[in-house]
Amino acid sequence: MSDNARRLQRARTDEETTEEETETDSVSELTCPECDGSLAADAEHGETVCEECGLVIEEDSIDRGPEWRAFDSAEKDEKSRVGAPTTNMMHDKGLSTNIGWQDKDAYGNSLSNRQRQKMQRLRTWNERFRTRDSKERNLKQALGEIDRMASALGLPENVRETASVIYRRALNEDLLPGRSIEGVATSSLYAAARQAGTPRSLDEITQVSRVEKDEIARTYRYVVRELGLEVAPADPESYVPRFASDLDLSDESERRARQLLQSAKREGIHSGKSPVGLAAASVYAASLLTNEKVTQSDVSEVANISEVTIRNRYHELLEAEDGITT
Repeated sequence: MSDNARRLQRARTDEETTEEETETDSVSELTCPECDGSLAADAEHGETVCEECGLVIEEDSIDRGPEWRAFDSAEKDEKSRVGAPTTNMMHDKGLSTNIGWQDKDAYGNSLSNRQRQKMQRLRTWNERFRTRDSKERNLKQALGEIDRMASALGLPENVRETASVIYRRALNEDLLPGRSIEGVATSSLYAAARQAGTPRSLDEITQVSRVEKDEIARTYRYVVRELGLEVAPADPESYVPRFASDLDLSDESERRARQLLQSAKREGIHSGKSPVGLAAASVYAASLLTNEKVTQSDVSEVANISEVTIRNRYHELLEAEDGITT
């Protein structure tokens, strides 16, 4: 027998052995390893057990079904979902179709002239269907403004989501007549930032808004009162990390600034004063106490507050700490 014939015969023998082992494994998977009894899946407990002796073969199996329960077809259709989660930051909650503007197919190839015209018509009709009435057009414009301002202010996603919910409530309760869309959107973002513990000063909000400061303050008070929002007074300490980061101060300076503000609270000198001014003054005082070179002009630019305010509050903070120490 030639060498090629021997190799061919050996390969056939190995294949037959492998097939026998596979069949044996598949049979053993379907039978109990203890008594060779048949197996059954217990979906309620997530286990695979032997029907003869009760041996648990597998446990904690993955439940690939939905996490919700439905008791009729209508409830099942209502709860069933697919795709990305819904979000309040889009006027249609993210349930509509978006058609890209690149005029390219899935492989990155450019579309023909006829296909481009077809896609443009689809975009037009899609846009008309997405905003079918004035309320949806209003919501689309306002949520776009909220997202733009939040991006400019560096606010996190949870603040944008909360601001979107506040604006939706204001729209549903007819608080917009007589007020601009931009004003109510700005007020919603200002309230959401304060509720989330990441406040921005009214001056910072005004810099990125399309409305004046007085209108923002007036609309904010109206929205908070009418919607019954619980917005606690801004804590000066919540501004300290951002100011310290913008000024490249050390952790020691940030900790010292917090201590100065805590001393001011115990002495009661923070009442009736701007939390932004107190935070800026504490950061400046802490930088001096830790021998870090920061000028009043630098702090004033970061906090968007006058140097006179920083000087006045800076002396008050140091006096409050001296009073507690002595």
